[in-house]
Formats: sequence, C-alpha cells, structure tokens
Amino acid sequence: MSAPLTTDFRIEPADYRTDFQDLRHIRETVFVGEQKVPLELEWDALDPLCQHVIARDGENRAIGTGRLSPQHAIGRLAVLPEWRGRGVGAALLAALIDAARMQHWDEVELHAQVDAIAFYRKYGFEAFGEQYDEAGIRHQSMRLALTPFEERSPAPPRPPLAAVDTFEQALAATVATISLSRRDLCVFSRDLDPALLGQPAVIDALRRYATSGVDPRVRVLLLDPQSLAQTSHPWLDLAQRLPSVFEFRACEEEPDRQYPSAFLVGDRGALYFRPLAVRLDGESSDSAPARARQLTEPFERMWQRGRPCTEFRALGI
Repeated sequence: MSAPLTTDFRIEPADYRTDFQDLRHIRETVFVGEQKVPLELEWDALDPLCQHVIARDGENRAIGTGRLSPQHAIGRLAVLPEWRGRGVGAALLAALIDAARMQHWDEVELHAQVDAIAFYRKYGFEAFGEQYDEAGIRHQSMRLALTPFEERSPAPPRPPLAAVDTFEQALAATVATISLSRRDLCVFSRDLDPALLGQPAVIDALRRYATSGVDPRVRVLLLDPQSLAQTSHPWLDLAQRLPSVFEFRACEEEPDRQYPSAFLVGDRGALYFRPLAVRLDGESSDSAPARARQLTEPFERMWQRGRPCTEFRALGI
C-alpha cells in the first residue's frame, strides 16, 4: 500500500557549501536526469554567489530548491517529481521574491521554460523579448516589478491568545489543540492530569488524531510517571493499542523537574498553556506559531535529556 499523501513541508535558506549535496540531488535529478541538461551547464560560477533556498519535507529530506543571483535573477527552481502539484514551487518562488524585496530591488527576472510561463504569470511575471533556446530547452525571459515591503498591505493579524479560566474552556482548548495538530503533538505534564486529559471528549480527539494516517506521533514528557503507571489512564490504554504513535519520557534533571507549567502544543501552532500545572487557568490559541515555538524549544531540550518511561514496560508501551 502506498504511503499517504502529505503536504507538510517548509522553506528555509540554504548554505551553498553546507547544503550542496541536497542541492545537487534535486537539481541533477530534475535538470540533468529528467530534462537532459548537460552536467557542465547545470553548475556555474554564479552558484557560490547566489542566495539559495531549499524545501524540506517533514522528515527533513530536501525536495525542492531555487536561487537568487546577484544579477537580480531567479533561477534553478526545481521540485522533485513526487512533490509537484503540492505548492512547493509556489512557496520557493515566494521566498525568492521576498529575498529580492529585502534587498530593495526594483524588479527581478527569470528565464522561464515555455511550459512554465503560465505558472509565473500567476505570480505577476510578464514576458519580454523573443523566445530562445537555453541548454536545448525553449525559454522566455520574464520580469516582475517589486513593491518594497513597507508599501505592501499589512497581513491580517492572527487571533490573539485566549484566556482560559474555567474547566469548560480548558477542555475545549485541549480538544482543539489535539484536533488541529497534524503530525506532532507535544505534552508536558506531571501525571497526564486524569481529571482533564482523561475526559471522553479528549480521548475521542486523541484517537482521531492517532489514527489519522499521516504518521502522527504523540510525545509525552512526565514528571511523575510512577503515579501514572499505577492508574488506568485512558491515554495508556490507547498507547497500548497504538505503540508506534505514543512515546513517553520522564524528566530526570532537577532543573527540568522544577518546571512549574503544563502544556499541550501541536505542530501547526495550536496550544494550551498553564503557567502553574496545579491550576487549569492559562492561555490557548488555535494558531499562534511564534508562541508555540516558545514552548516546543524548551520541550525539545527537556525531551533530549529525558529518559524512556520504563514504568510502562509491563503495559507493552
């Protein structure tokens, strides 16, 4: 059975030397392998001078790339075959256009293969001059006038963090955080708060997430796994049935054990944070990526320092 289709990817700057093997894999697969561009024409003296961007999937594999040259030109835009049609090329193009704007360029050019002219026109590029052959492929020069960032309409503000004051709000925030996650749900808790996280609505949301078919995972970092192991918490029941989805670790180092808060945070920016773990009041959001990163970064560090919960071995987890 084929793997489920996913659109999870990110765009980031690439260092020509550090990321060269990834850039090489993409460009030689697409241009040299598929389009039969001679290898000696694919790499040029401009490459070390260009700004490169790279697209990576959820497993950190390189899936697309592009570059911005000192001549104010976008080029070498390539996406691996299995990732085409999922918005990767558009995201790479947007990142390169933004990079040009950051340098206050008035316009940016590119050499479009003729079958990609319509794609670039959707993003405002206009053709100029006659078509020509380049590396044995028909091309058309195109250009885009750039509007400086400060002249662009501001993006609509994201919804602010909402206050959580009641049990009903805490339950709704928990269910929303789980339901809006896609591939990674991080939970920091003393003992998985049975009165809240054991609620049927939470378990239903967790079951749907854990059986979503997009390689979900749930990482739970605990302060008191021994107490949890002695209960019949429904999260443990679900983890017994889906052991490949759930992973439990315990904080070992004293600074981590003194962390006073509790939270759930998903990979798409949804979160529910309680400053004091012994209380339910806190803050939540369906989409607050910056605040979510503030929680996931310390979580990742504590996760790396944590130990597997051997207390659950008898349960087959």
